[in-house]
Amino acid sequence: MPDQNTTAGFERDIYGRFYALIAEEEDARVCRDIPDDACSEQPAAFTLQLLSQILTKIGDALTSSRIVLAWILASLAAPAIYLSLLVPVRESLSLLPQLFVAQRVRQHAIRKGFWVAGSATQAACLLGMVPAILWLRGHALGLAVICLLAIFSLARGVCSVAAKDVLGKTVSKSRRGRLSGLAGSVAGLVTLAVAAALMLYGSLDTPREAGDTMLFVVLLTVSAAAWLLAAALYSRIPEVPGATGGGGNAISEALRSLALLHSDTTFRNFVIARILLISTAFAIPYLVLILRANGDGDSYDLGALLLAEGLAALLSAPFWGYWSDSASHRVMAAGAAISVLTLAGTLFLQGYAPALLGSALIGGLLIFLCAVAHQGARIGRKTYLVDMADSGNRASYTAVSNTVVGVFLFSGAGLGVLDATFGTSSVLWLLIAAGTLGILRSASLPRVD
Repeated sequence: MPDQNTTAGFERDIYGRFYALIAEEEDARVCRDIPDDACSEQPAAFTLQLLSQILTKIGDALTSSRIVLAWILASLAAPAIYLSLLVPVRESLSLLPQLFVAQRVRQHAIRKGFWVAGSATQAACLLGMVPAILWLRGHALGLAVICLLAIFSLARGVCSVAAKDVLGKTVSKSRRGRLSGLAGSVAGLVTLAVAAALMLYGSLDTPREAGDTMLFVVLLTVSAAAWLLAAALYSRIPEVPGATGGGGNAISEALRSLALLHSDTTFRNFVIARILLISTAFAIPYLVLILRANGDGDSYDLGALLLAEGLAALLSAPFWGYWSDSASHRVMAAGAAISVLTLAGTLFLQGYAPALLGSALIGGLLIFLCAVAHQGARIGRKTYLVDMADSGNRASYTAVSNTVVGVFLFSGAGLGVLDATFGTSSVLWLLIAAGTLGILRSASLPRVD
């Protein structure tokens, strides 16, 4: 039976071979902006974080608050108020508390444990939704799902703070973008498979509620398993101890961190750009509203939307990731530009050729382009933030930017009021304006790679 040293050596060899294959360069072990002690462990750190990201992205695809959880609540007769809370709760609550969480994270030299605990908590919340959808209906179901989603989102915020800091300590600048890109690509493949399965399921003549309920149970259970496996893999990352300065009182340290918006011009401009890039996140659901209004709105909508998003991740994420390694601010600007052009094209078709918006081909293309744009903006701003910071301020940068953006995400609920008052076209015009400003602000950011 092989001893522990032999097993560890075998694992290190596997990680090294995989890392060299992915890097595809002679300097596959190059180390930039990471501690010397982490250099030799970079292949293992890269591989384990890649696998963990793939698993969590699979979980995200299977339990999307904008698509899958909304479908679950609607199918099981939960009141509409709970559907409207899904996206704000999931997105904002994962961002708003991070400014305070970051102070606790900085008190620990090893931070991967926070990610592991957060991932396990997310799995527990998804498993908690299973009995809710089996035995509850109406307000009870909606309240249970929203409460569990709130805890899920808070845990997600803890993972976000820890993940960027661990990534910055263990993977060099020239490899971080492609790690995110590769993870997004693989997750896109899984999303395609899920979309195909959902479209096939929708074409079957089966008893609806009983069959739907078991499908929901499978989606939630598989997603929970993905997060648990990701936690197990992440716990094995060879993380080197980091600085523990700034781990004082949470409120005072949070206020001190907010001062970065005043003292650090580059960081402030990045946060402004990221706020404007929120427009790419809101583009898809409002585009879908227009397409549904001009089309049939049949039972294939869920699968078709997932299919378009999956193709976008599969085809665009590697490109965005590689480009982000050399010019992440340009990637942010390019993503915003694609979103603006797509929304402008949609408004043009709505005004002069509305029948085309009822075409599955045209509708799918528009959704695909918006998803590509969001992928670019997302990968670009993540890479820019990690590269802009160092080991001493990375957690603060992440927490401050996420908290400020979280406030604006919550205010995005006002888009629903704008839609109800002036129509969906008015929302698209506002998103176009924000996206245009996002292009200019992102392009003006200095290079940090």
